[in-house]
Amino acid sequence: MGINNERDIEANMQIGPTDLGMVRIFIEANGVEIPMDFEPEEAEEIAEEIRAAIIAARSVKKRR
Repeated sequence: MGINNERDIEANMQIGPTDLGMVRIFIEANGVEIPMDFEPEEAEEIAEEIRAAIIAARSVKKRR
């Protein structure tokens, strides 16, 4: 599966701080739970990548 392969899967995502000072991205789909913990600096890098992807996605001409 690649970044451009669409899938019809519903998932829930939660993002928040843990009591250990980490940033947790928690994903649940089809009964599978995936907790991913990041140092705050790593989470900032992820946020920057998301922001860059937003900018790139806005510049793509949408297919109809």
